[in-house]
Amino acid sequence: MYKILILFILFSFSAKAQLVSDSLLIDGHYRVFYFNTPSTQTKNASLVFAIHGSGGDPLNFMKNAVKLEQKAALENFILVYPKGYKSYWNECRKASTVAANLENIDEDAFFSGMIGYFKTKYQINEKQVFASGFSGGGQMAYRMGITMPSKFRAICAMVANMPTAENMDCPESKVAISTLIINGTADPVNPYAGGEMKSAGLTLGNVRSTDESFRYWAALSGYSGVPVRKVLPDPDTTNSITVESFTFQKKKSPEVTLFKVNNGKHEFQTDIDFFSEAWTFFKRQL
Repeated sequence: MYKILILFILFSFSAKAQLVSDSLLIDGHYRVFYFNTPSTQTKNASLVFAIHGSGGDPLNFMKNAVKLEQKAALENFILVYPKGYKSYWNECRKASTVAANLENIDEDAFFSGMIGYFKTKYQINEKQVFASGFSGGGQMAYRMGITMPSKFRAICAMVANMPTAENMDCPESKVAISTLIINGTADPVNPYAGGEMKSAGLTLGNVRSTDESFRYWAALSGYSGVPVRKVLPDPDTTNSITVESFTFQKKKSPEVTLFKVNNGKHEFQTDIDFFSEAWTFFKRQL
């Protein structure tokens, strides 16, 4: 299955592109990541992490970012797919019982190491590094903003809410950072209104509501009051999915935006390409 996916992805790009697997030794563990070799000059390129969900695999996850990969050469960025420790992440949910959390795997060192790797090998712009992730990967995007805001220009959390205060397992820097949240109102795993998260038989503790998660990052940037609301174009009127955006944005302050996917579940949608929207958001922060 993975070989078929790899061939499909490679076929979508230029003949010069080649899927690369590499690793870094972090605290005695070889941490793996994947990327397509750039087909053009990458000096001063942006670096975008696409982080898979809990129990996922980066090779399978890559198919969700095909449209974004097609823009990489033209818009000068490198898309990187890190692999979780035993398929999971040590994100900020204290109640998580996965090995990465129980063994306190050093994710900050892993992501710092990858940034250094791409700076050395491809001369990327260290001031244009972005984290995007889905579900547990979205929790990791939050972690990057919580613990490493100086390393990232912006983050995007997809189908993920912030842990509640009692479930927070990371030291909070409380530093403002541009943030995009994409959540579905009918998500049975990551409840839009907050509450207990359960996935594949695991309990991951309580998360805040989407509005509370949105306000967390907005408050750090000094925003209050009512955000600007827009209704996004609906490319598929045959289903019940619609998308609204809510945005806080002013000069010299990080942008904080929420995409509310009405009737959206814990999955990628056909009505909106999550990774393309993340990159559009990231570009506004450059």
